[in-house]
Amino acid sequence: MLGSDEIVKESKTADAPTEPVVEQPRGEIARDVSRDASHSAPHGAPRDDGRPEARGRGRGRGDGRDRNRSGDREPAEKEFIEKLVKLNRTAKVVKGGRRFSFSALTVIGDRKGNVGYGFGKANDVSEAIRKSIEKAKRNMVPLPVKNGTIPHEITGIFKASKVLLKPARSGTGIIAGGPVRAIMEAGGVTDVLSKSLGSASQYNVVKATFDCIGRMMDARTIAKNRGKSLKEFWG
Repeated sequence: MLGSDEIVKESKTADAPTEPVVEQPRGEIARDVSRDASHSAPHGAPRDDGRPEARGRGRGRGDGRDRNRSGDREPAEKEFIEKLVKLNRTAKVVKGGRRFSFSALTVIGDRKGNVGYGFGKANDVSEAIRKSIEKAKRNMVPLPVKNGTIPHEITGIFKASKVLLKPARSGTGIIAGGPVRAIMEAGGVTDVLSKSLGSASQYNVVKATFDCIGRMMDARTIAKNRGKSLKEFWG
């Protein structure tokens, strides 16, 4: 058993007032932590003081990518007009779910008598359109245009699709459906009459229209092949 003196000592130590805890502000705590981390970093390592990187913060410095937009040149006009005729999505069912694939049919032209079409496939929409446009640029053909219309009436056939094109007087406009209208607008034709006969498949209609363009006769080309001037050709 404890003596009386020892009991008095234990009661005094138990009742002794504890020192008050001083709460340190958060900013000072953060500075202390960053200071300790910088001192403990190995020699030659970059010092992290919690501030953002100063690289690229100044205007007009660096590699020139932060130039003032007001001084940039205006974007040049596009060389070709691009029209999306058909965008199709297909799904393949696999073990993990469904995988989607996209196909795009586009028509491009310079509105000066040159048109082309392309078909591209990819797993992404933008990539499919890009592929189709690249193919269309490689497959451009001349479209004879006379006073804003085609030189003569012609019919094009591809499989079950048939397209009839007729010249029209000024002010008529493009009387055509989606695929044929896109081709005529891209080629620079402003007045034409058309009728789609047979299958309405947009792929076949586009190919039937390009069959018309491929067999279309140009007066200047025929006169040159015959060895005559344009005036002599028209008589």
